[in-house]
Amino acid sequence: MYLQEMKCALTLLLFSFVFGFSQSGLTLVQRPKAVIPFQLINNLIFIKLKVNGVDLTFLVDSGVSETILFSLDDKEISFNKVEKIKFSGLGENADVVGLHSTDNIVSIGKFLSDAHHSIYIILDENINFSSHVGIPVNGIIGYQLFKNNVVDINFKSKKMTFLSPEKFKKKRVRNFVKLPLTFTANKPYVMTEVEIQKKRQPAKMLLDLGNSDAVWLFPQALKDDSIMLKGITDYLGRGFSGDIYGERARIKKITLADYEFKTPIVAIPETSSIRSVTLAPERKGSIGNEILRRFRLIFDYQNATVFLRPNGDLREAFLFNGSGMAVQHDGMQWAQDLVKIETRRTDDSEIPLYKAEQEFRYKFVLKPQFSVASCRENSPCSVAGIRRGDRLISVNKKRAGELTLEKINHLLRGPDGTPVSLLIERDGRIIQLQMKLKDPIPYPNEN
Repeated sequence: MYLQEMKCALTLLLFSFVFGFSQSGLTLVQRPKAVIPFQLINNLIFIKLKVNGVDLTFLVDSGVSETILFSLDDKEISFNKVEKIKFSGLGENADVVGLHSTDNIVSIGKFLSDAHHSIYIILDENINFSSHVGIPVNGIIGYQLFKNNVVDINFKSKKMTFLSPEKFKKKRVRNFVKLPLTFTANKPYVMTEVEIQKKRQPAKMLLDLGNSDAVWLFPQALKDDSIMLKGITDYLGRGFSGDIYGERARIKKITLADYEFKTPIVAIPETSSIRSVTLAPERKGSIGNEILRRFRLIFDYQNATVFLRPNGDLREAFLFNGSGMAVQHDGMQWAQDLVKIETRRTDDSEIPLYKAEQEFRYKFVLKPQFSVASCRENSPCSVAGIRRGDRLISVNKKRAGELTLEKINHLLRGPDGTPVSLLIERDGRIIQLQMKLKDPIPYPNEN
């Protein structure tokens, strides 16, 4: 299970639950404000929380209304009031059987807590996408973070600030653009304008913090414009009901509030991948974090509003993985590091006391391993001779064990012609390979 360009394996999650349950949601206790740090990996937000006293890592996803657990990493958790339940969502397969548990204690830091939290449990190793982001990930949380709080998301500082709605002061958003939200099944939607080539159309879009792409469009939203798009067939991700396939292409423009984004990359899932999903009326697709990370965002669910203020990334180009190669994290291994050891003389020789002498010794440290999860046909990695399963030794002369998955993905995004050198291991042999990045879906010149 992997994603082209190493997108999060659950890059878009939509669920039609067989049953509906109300939840109280996470609430500030003891103080009207709490600041929570997060990790930003491949445009996705990950936070630490406790479930019944056990530390876990969850993806923040405004596109889910329920809290979902899919991995325990060998940890033991006691759940309350458990019953079987069925899920259906993006993918090719039928319903997925899971569990529903109520009255769980969930907390984030010292000042956010919910003593009656409902959790949906799907312990399926095929859903766990830890290897695709490089850290252990246990689940997904969305609406229950936002329903009782004003939430300020700063992608630059990597902090989420939770504010009591009663204490939220309008001066905080003085330089922000205000955008109204509508809600269906507790998920936030905004109105945008999409221009495929020369035709503009209004589009109701989900604001999806759990989507690492810029834009998703559903086939029915494209109408006759789909024949104008020249893209590539790609593996888009994995939902709870199986793999998601479709196209990646570029459209001319999408407008969000007062901001225009030219030639963004869009993902278009096959109709078969969304057949079991009940879409909100008039919905055309989703806006993901490749666009949202270019703003500081303040969500005020209780007043159906989101505030936006651009950060320094607003005008960044929408770059594709020009290598055609997807990389995955294969866990940790012991490696030797040569380190300098300083010793000091204390004998009676003529050498002054405490004169430092240098020694070099090996010490063993845990370092990450990475391998090629896929290599798209006729792409630069394919032309260079890279194969699925090749283990990365170095990228651009930087040892893979010193890199993160995020840094490797960054090296694979760049302008056409950017050279990338690789040292790989295959069947016990070390092989040096070279390739040049090339965007497989450039937007056509209008001249």
